[in-house]
Amino acid sequence: MADTNSNTPIDTAPEKSPSASPTSSRSVTHTVNGSHKFVIQGYSLAKGMGPGKHIASDEFTVGGFQWAVYFYPDGKNVEDNSTYVSIFIALASDGTDVRALFELTLVDQSGKGKHKVHSHFERSLESGPYTLKYRGSMWGYKRFLRRSTLENSDYLKDDCLQINCTVGVVVSSIEHPHSQTISVPESNIGAHFGALLENLEGSDVTFNVDGEKFQAHRLILAARSPIFRSDFLNMIEGSEEIIVKDLEPNVFKALLHFVYTDSIAEDVVVSASSSSSESCVDDNFMAKLLAAADKYGLERLRLMCESHLCKSLSVRSVAQLLSFAEEHHATELKAVCLRFAAMNLGAVMQSKGFELLKENNPSLQSEILKTLAQQCGEVSGNGSKSRSVWAQLSDGGDSNGRRVRQRTQ
Repeated sequence: MADTNSNTPIDTAPEKSPSASPTSSRSVTHTVNGSHKFVIQGYSLAKGMGPGKHIASDEFTVGGFQWAVYFYPDGKNVEDNSTYVSIFIALASDGTDVRALFELTLVDQSGKGKHKVHSHFERSLESGPYTLKYRGSMWGYKRFLRRSTLENSDYLKDDCLQINCTVGVVVSSIEHPHSQTISVPESNIGAHFGALLENLEGSDVTFNVDGEKFQAHRLILAARSPIFRSDFLNMIEGSEEIIVKDLEPNVFKALLHFVYTDSIAEDVVVSASSSSSESCVDDNFMAKLLAAADKYGLERLRLMCESHLCKSLSVRSVAQLLSFAEEHHATELKAVCLRFAAMNLGAVMQSKGFELLKENNPSLQSEILKTLAQQCGEVSGNGSKSRSVWAQLSDGGDSNGRRVRQRTQ
């Protein structure tokens, strides 16, 4: 008979759990690139400022950092006795050990394409990308080019130089592979509302603009514009037509397009871009659209128009644009105009627009002066430079207080 109390050992080892799926990741290092064109007008006037003193470009952003181009017309080194011009790219924002690639190009303006190029890109670097330790660190050349060579070359044309700069900031990221992804399309709400404006289904209000009729939807207009909302609240019940004054039909049409789509129609942008930058502000379609945006409280549209108008700034147009910006609460455009006018004050003061500014908006002269003082690092009313400029702004005198006759352009 078998023994039921067997002493055979029982295997009590734990079962092995299934292995976890292997994971993976990948480190990717690449550059975030950006470029800036720096034009130096009036090179001959910049000479003589002294070694170690520079002209700086506007700051531009690449890879989350601010950068600027520094041009030294008399060279960076005192010991070079102004024999060379120096060019550098500087880190203009806070940063520590920012690694980057650089390229500086002095443009051949003859059209022959014989540019002077110094570049980190597309070549092997023994020590890797250049490292900028802190704000103010620079990369470039103290002896970029002999000044005598520059002044007898095709790099200098009409007393103007053009320097192109490219910065490639080195960044690293970790990529995690995903076995399943679902692509999400871009928002198309603007297209849907734009179609609603096109087919006018459910429209319940009509605008009469200089005899031309436009149908629309009260609810959409009221949601987009505080002025439209107020108008509709004050309308007499049953009234369906609103008379619009002081706007041209094509401007109102562009305004409605923005209200429904949150964009400016492409044909409007193309037309505005092809118009002359020297044309009168009153004839500029984008200026008319900005005035309409201001009238109806459409802040985004006004900023979009301001952005477009500032691209057409010139010595001849800046005074007129400055007055226009002041009238229509275009604060960003006004700030750009003030800086431009201050930087080019001598030429601006000889323009016809500046004469009109003195007559119709004299307070803006003070604002130009304050902007100039800030740019020069001076306090308005103290430095001799500020006083001499104020004399010119006030009565057309030169820096010695003598009356001079302003030339018009």
